[in-house]
Amino acid sequence: MYHIKRPKIQRSISCSIFRITMSTVLLAIMLLCSISGGAKAAAIAFTDLTELSLEELMNIEITSVSKKPERLADAMAAVFVITQEDIRHSGVTSIPEALRMAPGINVARIDSNKWAITSRGFNGRFANKLLVLIDGRSVYTPSFSGVHWEVQDTFMEDVDRIEGIRGPGATLWGANAVNGVINIITKHAADTQGGLIAIGAGTEARGFGGVRYGTDISETTYGRVYVKGFKRDEFVHTAGDDAGDDWDMLSGGFRLDSLLYDRNSVTVQGDIYHGNMNQTLNLPTLLEPFFNKIVEDKVEVEGWNLLTRWQHTLSPTSDFTLQVYYDRTDRDEFVYGEIRDTLDIDLQHQFTAYERHEVIWGLGYRYTHDGFRNSEILRLDPNSRSDELFSAFVQDKITLMEDCLWLTIGSKFERNDYTGYEIQPNARLFWEPHTDHKLWASIGRAMRTPSRAEDNIYFINAAYPTGSLPPLIEGVAVTFIGDRNYESEELLAYELGYRFVPANTLSLDMSVFYNDYDNLRSPEVETRVFHVHSQYPYVEQQLRFDNELKGKTYGLELAAVLQAADWWRWDLAYSYLWIDIDTRDKADEIHNNDGPQHQVSLRSTVNFSKDLDIDFWFRYVDDVKALDASQLDATTMSRTEIDSYLTLDIRLAWRPDDEVEIALVGQNLLDNEHPEYVQESFAPLPTEVERGVYGKVTWRF
Repeated sequence: MYHIKRPKIQRSISCSIFRITMSTVLLAIMLLCSISGGAKAAAIAFTDLTELSLEELMNIEITSVSKKPERLADAMAAVFVITQEDIRHSGVTSIPEALRMAPGINVARIDSNKWAITSRGFNGRFANKLLVLIDGRSVYTPSFSGVHWEVQDTFMEDVDRIEGIRGPGATLWGANAVNGVINIITKHAADTQGGLIAIGAGTEARGFGGVRYGTDISETTYGRVYVKGFKRDEFVHTAGDDAGDDWDMLSGGFRLDSLLYDRNSVTVQGDIYHGNMNQTLNLPTLLEPFFNKIVEDKVEVEGWNLLTRWQHTLSPTSDFTLQVYYDRTDRDEFVYGEIRDTLDIDLQHQFTAYERHEVIWGLGYRYTHDGFRNSEILRLDPNSRSDELFSAFVQDKITLMEDCLWLTIGSKFERNDYTGYEIQPNARLFWEPHTDHKLWASIGRAMRTPSRAEDNIYFINAAYPTGSLPPLIEGVAVTFIGDRNYESEELLAYELGYRFVPANTLSLDMSVFYNDYDNLRSPEVETRVFHVHSQYPYVEQQLRFDNELKGKTYGLELAAVLQAADWWRWDLAYSYLWIDIDTRDKADEIHNNDGPQHQVSLRSTVNFSKDLDIDFWFRYVDDVKALDASQLDATTMSRTEIDSYLTLDIRLAWRPDDEVEIALVGQNLLDNEHPEYVQESFAPLPTEVERGVYGKVTWRF
């Protein structure tokens, strides 16, 4: 076992800024708490979605499908909403855990601090076809066209809802919204008045807590600040020993919402975080005997963001929104270090024309600058780069038949520094023959633009002793290299959806899809390179990122809500997925069923009384074939089989009064531990998710 200290990116100034900022946030909380009479509605009772009818649930307003408020029932897409009450009743403590409730979203825990999350297939630690936003701020990283889920940490009690769209959302949201869009929306500051303290501890969540305070600064201006932190235990390897992947995080932030004039509203919000994550890496070495070595690594992450949004109402049927945000992330691992700065400006305008046309259009600009610390194992050339993205979109919702039939058409136009100009059109049809029956269909094109890694990377992925090579050669190294001619991946998607309310106590939401992919990423074998002048001569087998794969996926998704009684509710989510990948230059088809094919989530909420309820959550996940790129020979990749598993979470909550809730939560109760996924690169033994129990106290004041 190696314990290696790596050179650090200079971060003393940023760490000092972090400590000063967190101290400022804590001071702000104390000052706000000292304002007497400023906070209104300090005693906020716990509400319960079982008190809402199915009609009221379908009337929940969402904004991610059309970038403007609309009823969930009228959305022309496969969309699922996770509300604050869903989050509370499920007992989850993070965004990735909450996403398990949605059909069509595959969430797999790699280790204690890493997740593989995607929509409609192609999952992995570096999944690259799902766009994720927090309050409209993209948390996608151009490094690998994915999301570092471990740092997407917000105060869970401040989340208003999570809108999950399965299928392409590129017409409005742009490139990389290929298989879906996740938009995490926090509450308006006016809805978080008064104080809230939440603390807990358990076997896996060793300790966690947060404090938030909100107040009305004036009659039209509301604000809140929060601080939260946690420490989580390590998982175990499949061999039974500790995985060494425990971690901790501290974060804080604020939000300010103000109605400046009758027709102007402004939101200013920001977050800052710092965390330490332990991990064990299985790294290749070019020293004799060319076996991989185990390295215990401590990852340091920190960052901050600041967002401002101004909305101006021109008339009852016209308004525009200008949003600007700045985001800085700093990540330091043994294999690499990265600092990234992003500036994003977005303008959109919506209006009604000729009574039958609801038009929305917009312009966008994004600038990102990165700096990488290279290592012997991984490097990017150049190690620092700036990229720009220019975009525009237009969409028109046309009423074809009053209160019955609508057509939505639009397109996104983008210019990026990797592949130049991209066009992503979409057409959707919505038919409401009856208030209880709603059908929709769509066809759209989406693109996944190249990442920095696919364009510029070089890394050694595996090493092993020589076999039948010349006697002077002592080892073999398998390396991946980027290609500056790498093209965008393409998707042509077809979808059908049906929403049905057969009774006042039952609602069904179904969707089917067929996705046709082109230019998918493939590892192309290059000519071997012989390194005969090194200390230990070896041969290097390079695998270059290319676009030689195409394929298709199809599936079905179902969401159902049954209000069995006033005090008893069931929520079901089911998804079926099949993936076929084939190469352009081979006649045989590869059935790349990396699934899972079947997923089921069944939740039950029982309110025994106003003060006591119990929640059950069953989840079934089918077999998974996870790519393990560290297990390579010169030309092939292997896949690790992850067996299907069934889990049960139980939450018991008691409210002695309207301001206090005491909850006991058990997670993964059906077995001691189970594996869910294997990281693609540098992964040691697979880790297993353990059974856990925690207690939590929430006090509103």
